[in-house]
Amino acid sequence: MTEDLLSRIASALERLAPPAPPLPDLTAHPAYVWNGRYAQAIAAFAPADYALLNGIDEQKGRLLENTRRHAAGLPAHDALLWGSRGTGKSASVGAVIGALQGEGADIALMQCTADHLESLPDLFAVLRPVARPFILFIDDLGFDEASSGTDARLLRSLLDGGASARPANVRLYVTSNRRHILPRQMSEQEDPINMRDVVDDKMALSDRFGLSLGFHAMDQDTYLAIVEGYARHFALPFDGADAVQWATRRGSRSGRVAWQYVTELAGREGKRLVIS
Repeated sequence: MTEDLLSRIASALERLAPPAPPLPDLTAHPAYVWNGRYAQAIAAFAPADYALLNGIDEQKGRLLENTRRHAAGLPAHDALLWGSRGTGKSASVGAVIGALQGEGADIALMQCTADHLESLPDLFAVLRPVARPFILFIDDLGFDEASSGTDARLLRSLLDGGASARPANVRLYVTSNRRHILPRQMSEQEDPINMRDVVDDKMALSDRFGLSLGFHAMDQDTYLAIVEGYARHFALPFDGADAVQWATRRGSRSGRVAWQYVTELAGREGKRLVIS
């Protein structure tokens, strides 16, 4: 009777928390996603075309060079990409991985959300024995007032070293809207010039990234150059005034808004946007 009861309890627990699926071949796919418990291959990895990311030439160039070093087994930095929304931070990460894979480099992207920071030591244990370089991508990192100390301290320890630190074949690429990855209330109230004096060191994560790249709001000429580049690539008509009107209605000028306009334009023209 007792054994039967225990068996039923065990079965119920399995249904609540099913075992992780078999680990995918971490040497076979271009990109993966970590969900806090296990890694899964991304079925259709389609990063932005590196050549089509205009207006951020210096940022994407430095990121590409750093990633190329890591792919070659050379010293490379963890990278923080910070700045205005829609300016190409996330797109740049995928684009440099895609560009290097197109050159024949054996490097993979591993995506992880900020919700799973506490599981990164487990992920590092999975990646450490794999004979392949990885870029661990954490998009839109930010901390709220309640969790900022714990999460920031954990991430700092992973970057500083120790038994749970990221392995040599992994580099972290993190995007954030704020240079110092601070809670909104603090970063808006304090003088950014004196940030080091007023922020507890456990939150000064920007110092832990050897490469810090700022992505800034763009002017109208840069925005139009991006739209024109897309239009030329996809054989679409270019109308600067219409592109400006689109951005005005959206209330911003950015690479994201430029792509949204090109998507609209292609729809009007009855053309497909084929990313080669």
